[in-house]
Amino acid sequence: MDDFLRKIGARIGEVPGVAAVALGGSRARDEADEESDFDVGIYYDPAAVPNLAGLSRVARDLDDRHPAEPLTPIGGWGPWINGGGWLVIEGRRVDWIYRDLDRVASAISDARGGRISSHYQPGHPHAFHTHMYMGEVHHARPLFDPAGRLAALQRSTATYPPALKQAVLDRFLWEADFALRSAEKSVARGDRYHVTGSVFRSLACVIQVLFAVNERYFVNEKRSVEAVRSFERRPGSFDAAVASAFSGDLPTEGFSRVAALVEETRVLAGR
Repeated sequence: MDDFLRKIGARIGEVPGVAAVALGGSRARDEADEESDFDVGIYYDPAAVPNLAGLSRVARDLDDRHPAEPLTPIGGWGPWINGGGWLVIEGRRVDWIYRDLDRVASAISDARGGRISSHYQPGHPHAFHTHMYMGEVHHARPLFDPAGRLAALQRSTATYPPALKQAVLDRFLWEADFALRSAEKSVARGDRYHVTGSVFRSLACVIQVLFAVNERYFVNEKRSVEAVRSFERRPGSFDAAVASAFSGDLPTEGFSRVAALVEETRVLAGR
């Protein structure tokens, strides 16, 4: 498998403008299963973006299907997950994902200083949170990094920043509660659509808090529930609240269990 990834990294690294290439996602975190894709981050300097024609030629050559247009333009998937392609290489699904090095470095600096923000982004049902970049870089496995730019960023993520922890607790404990309060009338009306969305948002915020409490970097909504189940510090009601929220118990019983989970999380976080 290492040879497979090294070959991909080397081929991408041949393209002018590519600053670094890294394995990311669940495979970088040793959380993959047989269905997991290979997520390959392609890092570039925005002042000298990669030659997309050359990058597409490499993608077309490596992809088993040799598609005519294997990659999006930069920004093709949105501002934060800002493009790439879904490839099949030697029978394996490999996602190429563009990464603006300046934006990643700025987000990491902000997160270390306790400054975080959230943005609408396709592919993320809650939001893209800027501190995700910090977790992504922390777990990345460099495949090509000739100038050491990715390695330098990784060193800045070695320790979970106390300011990031406080910012996550401040922001998401409040939002977890607010999401439920704004849906209380919808519970009484039996508006399952609004209640379900509000409960998901509240749970997503609780999960953010629990990652921070355990000083673990949050990188994606996928498998985040399973990750919380492995944490040493988590509310005893977590599993029951999640199960109730998505098993047809809404809008009443499930809503109440999630509300109780929010309060238990607040106590656990010392708030």
